[in-house]
Amino acid sequence: MAEAIETLPNTIEIYDDRMRALIIPDARLEKLANGAIHSEGPVYFPEDDSIIWSDAHDNRLLSWSATDGVSVLRNPSDYQNGNYRDLEGRLVSCSSGLRAIIRREHDGEWRVLCDRYQGKRLNSPNDLVVKSDGTIWFTDPPYGITEPNQGYGGQQEQPGSYVYRFDPKTGDIEAVITDMLRPNGLTFSPDEQLLYVSDSSAFNIPDGYHHVRVYEVVEGRTVTNSRVFAEINPGQPDGLRVDKQGNLFISSEDSVQVYAPDGTRLGKILVPETVANLTFGGREGKRLFIAAGKSLYAIDLNTHGI
Repeated sequence: MAEAIETLPNTIEIYDDRMRALIIPDARLEKLANGAIHSEGPVYFPEDDSIIWSDAHDNRLLSWSATDGVSVLRNPSDYQNGNYRDLEGRLVSCSSGLRAIIRREHDGEWRVLCDRYQGKRLNSPNDLVVKSDGTIWFTDPPYGITEPNQGYGGQQEQPGSYVYRFDPKTGDIEAVITDMLRPNGLTFSPDEQLLYVSDSSAFNIPDGYHHVRVYEVVEGRTVTNSRVFAEINPGQPDGLRVDKQGNLFISSEDSVQVYAPDGTRLGKILVPETVANLTFGGREGKRLFIAAGKSLYAIDLNTHGI
């Protein structure tokens, strides 16, 4: 593994000079909140400059804002994990406990959007993104079945761990990726022509993977031409996000690792706890919020999320 060409006092390692354009030299990693068991799935709400995130192993949904601090939104949360917002601003979540994609309606009620594929229960949806056409793309590893602190258990009914495309307007669900062991985090490129998906199978499968794959999106509905985009060390990749230039921000055991669209690792934003997921936010979209270990962190960057 290449040595960093420079490590800044704000715990940023630079491996490629292109990283310098993405950072603010005097920015500092801030711990905003702690006290969770396993922080996951942050999503930003500009209406009140707040973050909602999952305490995935303690079965709670949490909120943080600079004015109100931390509050509990749902307890129990049916083991919510990944969260996103749909085109109407509603919170859409992966429920590992219900083995479903759920949505918080405008009146505050939660609704199950989908929990089956071809008549069989899903495994345990883990992470999701909402595409510009309103469709929900999500990963479905079995962690809510196999891991006692991530769901209610049960029997796996699907023959594998797939990535699905779900259309909430029609109710149609399609398995778009079926060749991964444990798909986990996912994100689209800014033009939605590429889909990046992390495989975290090394977590509990001997000789499993710890890489991110990239797929070409065909007509907005299917994918093709799978290849390994990057091997992530140490640990396994989990959540992913891209900025407007197409740079990929990838969670890992020691940091948020930053990759250019050409697959070059540009640098690391070191974090003192294992990073699970992340999202861009802030009034200008240049603040990176990081769910890691028991905590929620943030750092200001010189690049915009999408």
